[in-house]
Formats: sequence, structure tokens, C-alpha cells
Amino acid sequence: MASRAMGGSVVAANDELFAQRENLIRAEAPRFDPSEFGHKGKVYDGWETRRRRTDGHDWAIVALGAAGVIDHVVVDTAFFRGNYPPHISVEAASVEGHPSPEELQQSAWHPIVAKSAAEGDTANVYPVRDERRFTHVRLSIFPDGGVARLRVHGTVVPDPRFLTGTVDLLAAENGGRLVECSDAFYASPANIIMPGRARHMGEGWENARRRDGGNDFAVFALAAAGVPRHVEVDTTWYVGNAPGWVSVSTRDDRDGPEWTVLLDHVAVQPDTRHRFLLPDAPAGTHLRLDVFPDGGLSRLRLPGDLDAAAAQTAHERWWAALPDDHRARLG
Repeated sequence: MASRAMGGSVVAANDELFAQRENLIRAEAPRFDPSEFGHKGKVYDGWETRRRRTDGHDWAIVALGAAGVIDHVVVDTAFFRGNYPPHISVEAASVEGHPSPEELQQSAWHPIVAKSAAEGDTANVYPVRDERRFTHVRLSIFPDGGVARLRVHGTVVPDPRFLTGTVDLLAAENGGRLVECSDAFYASPANIIMPGRARHMGEGWENARRRDGGNDFAVFALAAAGVPRHVEVDTTWYVGNAPGWVSVSTRDDRDGPEWTVLLDHVAVQPDTRHRFLLPDAPAGTHLRLDVFPDGGLSRLRLPGDLDAAAAQTAHERWWAALPDDHRARLG
């Protein structure tokens, strides 16, 4: 939820002399060039502070791209071997709007990872046992050092005040998620519900070449139950490896496990943004995309409207997950 690909940002850090704080949330894996040096010394793909000569510790604050309940945090010290922090801690906050760094410093911060040991050149994983919804995290390193990436994994809990009107029922930033797929050899279908347009083929879903006569598929849970209005199947960047045909189906788990086919084996073109109207689509909680026989997509969108029951459920879930201090500010 902290990734730049989800809209996350590093809003403040007390020090970033050797390497920029923004590297913490880059979506791609860290890299290392042993011959790369700058005027401040060795160039690292991460956040690195100077050697501390006074008491205290260093910290960075990240605004999550999508607020939600955090399941675990990964503090990745890849390539930091003699300059990693021996200990870390993580706190989280829940705030309204878009506060300044100074305002964030005065917010109520809740410990979610107590001060814990960290290893160098390692993706250090820390479980979080807190069912509250948070919008920001603060990573503290003791006393100083470098961290390549910060990953904040969890379940998106959207603000229902922004789920009014026609919204993308499938979008990851609204709470949509991948639950099953047939193949993710080159890249996961979770990519196709990410925000924005894919910048290249590596930011979409691509499966292996199928040789058995079947077809590939992916199943998603919608952000909330709703009525689809149209579907967008985007094969941009997939020139020689787009599907030949696609089918789109939905089901409503509130009524049963049966799938309703909305698009049946429709031909699609390479490197094209396709849009298909769905005038008679029923309400659904899940979507299944079938590609024939295989092939890649860059994005999949499902604009639609929440039904009344789903809107009420989304509001109740959001309200219950707010920390007490946030709920008190809203009255």
C-alpha cells in the first residue's frame, strides 16, 4: 500500500544525505552497481542517512497510496551490508485530508512494529497485529543507516465518501484484489488493476505460452458489490502477445456461486484500449477474466455503481476500522 505504483509518497525524513528517501517506495526491486559513485560517495538504490554522532535516531514518514489495515511490513536492506540499521520500528497514523509534514509530526502515532532487530542485505519481514485502518506510516531506524525499500502489505479499506457515483469497482486503490489465476509466469494479473496506465509491458499481466488447448484466467474480488456499467480491456504494449479473444463474467456471492457471462469470447486487438458497454449487467461481487488461449493485458477496468446495501456495508467497515482518535475528530 506504500508503493509509488499505488500513489504512495515519502512526505518527510529527518536526513537523506547519502541516498534519497523517495527510493524507499519505488515499485521495482533494488539494484546495485559496484562501480557507481557520486560526489557524496557510493550510490545506493535506497534511503541512507549520514553516520550519526549524536543521540537519537533517523526516521521517514510515508503516506500510503491506499489506506487500509496493515498485515505485515517489509524493511528491505538489500545491498546494505556494512551500513544497515541494526534495529527498526514502525508507527502508523490515521489522518484526514492531506496534512503537511509539520502537522503529521503532531498526529497521534500508534506503534505497529516495536523496536526490533534488522539484518543487512535482507528483506526483513515484521507481522502487524492491529485491525485499525491507517493512512501513514513512520519508519524509524536505530541509530542510522540505509534501507533499500519499505513495503506495507495489507487490505485496502476505502473511504466510502469517495465511492459515490460511478467508480472503478475493480481498482486496487478502491479495495479490489486478485483471488485466483491460472498462470502468472512473467507477471501477476494483480498488476492490471493498479492505478494509472502501464508504462511498459512489464507493468501488466503476462502468462506463459499455452500449449495444452485450454485458456488462462484471473478472478478478482470487487472493491464492493455493485452494478457494472462498462468494462475496459487494455492490451497496450502487448503487440505480439495479446490474447486473441476474451470473456468477462461476474458473480454475486450474496446470491450464489454461479457466473453470469457479460462478454462471451469477444475478439480483441493487440496494443489497443478496448471499451465494451454492459447495459444489462447484474450486480456482482467478483469478476472473472478469461483470455483465449493466453496472452497479456496492461489494464482492466470495471466502472459501475455500488448498490445501497454495499454502500452501507462499506461505510460501516470504514467507520469500525478508524482509530479512536480519528473517529473522535469526525464526531
